[in-house]
Amino acid sequence: MAGLELLSDEGYRVDGRRAGELRKVRARMGVFAQADGSAYIEQGNTKALAVVYGPHEMRGSRSKALHDRALVNCQYSMATFSTGERKRRPHGDRKSSELTLHLKQTFEAAILTQLYPRSQIDIYVQILQADGGNYCACVNAATLATIDAGIPMRDYVCASSAGFIEDTPLADLNYVEEAAGGPQVALALLPKSDQIALLEMNSRLHEDHLEQVIEAASKACKDVYAVLDQVVRDHVHEVTTLLGE
Repeated sequence: MAGLELLSDEGYRVDGRRAGELRKVRARMGVFAQADGSAYIEQGNTKALAVVYGPHEMRGSRSKALHDRALVNCQYSMATFSTGERKRRPHGDRKSSELTLHLKQTFEAAILTQLYPRSQIDIYVQILQADGGNYCACVNAATLATIDAGIPMRDYVCASSAGFIEDTPLADLNYVEEAAGGPQVALALLPKSDQIALLEMNSRLHEDHLEQVIEAASKACKDVYAVLDQVVRDHVHEVTTLLGE
């Protein structure tokens, strides 16, 4: 990344945003009639699709069933055409397996699984176009899809990344900023209670800077929440209008 200015003297980033500014977020719910819940989201040039099935009876071995809560089953994958280089394995590689586990941990913390003992909830997410913040886009899409499926949650789960470049915390990193290799944090937050569902950091960061980077990610999560909440309200209004006709 030599020679590329990630943050100008005026405080602008590569794509023209300020340090704490989100990329443009667009989202739709109910994009698949066959699934119990579905959603599509665009965060900048990162595009993700999520579908949710359940709660339903356990599939396969019933020995996996949990007597006091639902089992949350997640799968993260990337479309073969999602990056500049064709991916040979859309899922099953180390990175996809790691993000699948992160998604499972995130939604186990948010879904009221105790309401559905001995059952299963399936969440499938796919990145259609990758331009940074893949995990965060998947969490936000899966939140909308889970709400679309009518599955009760403690709160929205909103996710955003943050980095530390040239002594400045940057929110919602794009691919160029991620590839620069500085310290990066991915945060999944329950915004009303300020509870952290998942926090991941990929490299060392001095503790003097950690708080401001997490603060930048937290503020970005709350900005995402405002957008997702409006998407849900618009969707409910649209559905009720259709039912009323």
